[in-house]
Amino acid sequence: MTRAVENLDLAALQPYLEAHIEGFKGPISAEKFSGGQSNPTFKITAASGVYVLRRQPPGKLLKSAHAVDREYRVLKALADTDVPVAKVYHLCEDRDVIGSMFYVMEFLEGRIFWDAALPEVSKEERTAIYDELNRVLAALHLVDVDKVGLADYGRPGNYFQRQFDRWSSQYRASELERIEPMEQLMAWLADNIPEDDGRVSLVHGDYRLDNLMLHPTEPRAIALLDWELSTLGHPFADVGYLCMQMRMPAIGKVSGLLGKDLHALGIPSEQEYVATYCKRMGIEKIDNFSFYVAFSFFRLAAIIQGVAKRAVDGNASNKNAAEMGKYVGPLAELALEAIAEQQ
Repeated sequence: MTRAVENLDLAALQPYLEAHIEGFKGPISAEKFSGGQSNPTFKITAASGVYVLRRQPPGKLLKSAHAVDREYRVLKALADTDVPVAKVYHLCEDRDVIGSMFYVMEFLEGRIFWDAALPEVSKEERTAIYDELNRVLAALHLVDVDKVGLADYGRPGNYFQRQFDRWSSQYRASELERIEPMEQLMAWLADNIPEDDGRVSLVHGDYRLDNLMLHPTEPRAIALLDWELSTLGHPFADVGYLCMQMRMPAIGKVSGLLGKDLHALGIPSEQEYVATYCKRMGIEKIDNFSFYVAFSFFRLAAIIQGVAKRAVDGNASNKNAAEMGKYVGPLAELALEAIAEQQ
């Protein structure tokens, strides 16, 4: 028996898309992309061209999770900014069409690198790709949210307090066993959330190398992908999350740079990366940076716990989801190490 999450009802989908997307014409076929844990994503091949469909997974979902409608809204808003995004065509909020909400966007030919060490390219191109990763992040944080119609895309107030409350709640909702390092980390974070400094920007929420599609031959980004966790928030959250990858080992398909010789690879150190970002943003430095890294480890651990819980419940998008739960404790330990470095 094939799991429902891997299938699309093409007989229902084709006439719907023909009616709602200008120029769309069948017949169609669908192929599920292998990457990603959260929203099942399909390559739709039609007589009129190739498209990408992202849907919510079927089944009972955690509150506010898998918000493909928010993804669609932010992609549409960023169409004419310096942030590279795919063109979106249609959002379907009628769950009766294929069993869950979905949207359709353009299919882009480009490169996605799953290994953060970039073994496929030269040292010079590695340096250029990491600089492009830095450039796009700054471009994202410099978007005028009022101008692009995203002023109400997130709630005002202390972003980190709200995020901590949200992910603590979701972690508890998907907890399968008590994990002591996670308990220690959550206690420390609760006592050390920085005061709101007034910075507000559009944040991606899952900003890392494999969510950036690059031009087929140039070290140039053509699309920032996977906006499910985006909101209005604090820009340093994205910076901490990206730098977290420099401190972690491989987890499933998400690779890390722990133990790698960054200088030999042509990849900037955490300090160099943050300094370049600050220059692009026009700020001097980021104080208390280990908080943002530790917070990022916590949030990733909470997300992974959710993936593991969905596997137990039988509605995870990825067949290997059940294995992910074993990484929650080690991630919390790496966060505690980052905290210890600063103290």
